[in-house]
Amino acid sequence: MNSSFNKLLTFKTLITASMIIVFSINLLLIARVDALSDTKQLVLDAWTLVNEGFYDPEKFEEIQWKRIRQKTLQKQIETTEEAYSAIEDMLKPLEDPYTRILRPKDYELLKSSNFGSEINGVGLQLGEDDDNKKVKVVSTLGGSPAEEAGIVSGDFIEKVDGISSKELGLANTASKLRGESGTKVLVEISSESGEIREVDLERRSVDLRPVRTKRLRDDSHTIGYLRITQFSESVPKKVEEALQELKEKEVEGLILDLRNNSGGLVSSGIAVADSLLSLKPVVETKNRNGIKDAIISQKETSFDGPMVTLVNKGTASASEILAGSLQDNERSILMGEKTYGKGLIQSLKSLGEDSGIAITVASYLTPKGNNIQGEGMTPDKLLDLPDASEYGSADDKWVRNAELFLESILEKKEELQLQTNEQSNEGIKP
Repeated sequence: MNSSFNKLLTFKTLITASMIIVFSINLLLIARVDALSDTKQLVLDAWTLVNEGFYDPEKFEEIQWKRIRQKTLQKQIETTEEAYSAIEDMLKPLEDPYTRILRPKDYELLKSSNFGSEINGVGLQLGEDDDNKKVKVVSTLGGSPAEEAGIVSGDFIEKVDGISSKELGLANTASKLRGESGTKVLVEISSESGEIREVDLERRSVDLRPVRTKRLRDDSHTIGYLRITQFSESVPKKVEEALQELKEKEVEGLILDLRNNSGGLVSSGIAVADSLLSLKPVVETKNRNGIKDAIISQKETSFDGPMVTLVNKGTASASEILAGSLQDNERSILMGEKTYGKGLIQSLKSLGEDSGIAITVASYLTPKGNNIQGEGMTPDKLLDLPDASEYGSADDKWVRNAELFLESILEKKEELQLQTNEQSNEGIKP
């Protein structure tokens, strides 16, 4: 009896002790969570934002995403810079150069380029080449140090101030090229043919002037020229104003120039498409759940005359959405070169007080379901012509080709109208 009682007492004691140990462990875990430092909290916040928004959740299982979080938080992370570096390392297995940490300077610059009218730097828009993973020039901004140095779309950035771009990665290469006006940066460039050269670029304020317009006239027709250099927040309104101005000048056709437009705010590109289409699909977005959503334009248009849209290999992202919607809806022919092929959409999230994180949240398709990512848009009419020293200038042969094409359309329209009038007149003869 005593033996059984003692065994029972011992068992109850063990149970109580186990409960105390478990309770103590739980308290310890709570204490550890509560005691998470600000720098590690920054890492955890970045992980959570990506976990909730990244467009390809199947990638998480492939790379053991939760284990990456655990291993990262076990590191010694005491400074904000160490937190940024830890986030960079954490994101690398996703193999998506567009999902990236934005340090305060880069975050502020990206916001200013999307919402402001000028930026400080050398004027390069960069991407990552799908084949060799090198940092590639998508386009150069007009009037920028990069353009003046002869850097063109398709060139590769090999080194920045002696540091390999492969070591830096896309985000840090872009960051090192930015800086205060008047400072210099040494850039090693390689062309698509393999030629390597070094250029010493002086950073300066680059006026984005996202929308530029003018009227082209000949003996018989008036054609409008509209150039969009990037899609910032102000662009849709500026385009509306430009189209209204051209209508007042009684233009009969429109040349839309998207050459070297590397994108910007997708919403702005869609808004411009909306102003040129009537009740037509603009784009389809495909989210992480595979759900496709089509965006349809409104009925009213700002211009409904014939159009030609100029594109080249520097035409990317939001400008490809616009070009694709105009081509698929047979609203405008595309003329020029095959476009860059960036069909992923990023969402910009705040991280902490002054930094941010860009996350690829969806991919987009043209109205006919064509995937732009890695494919690009193929023009209806290819142009094998040298670039003009200044887009839209008198020596711009691309614009002249577009002008001649529009004139032929307008002349056919006039001939058809003349034939219709003659038939109508014959019908009312006494």
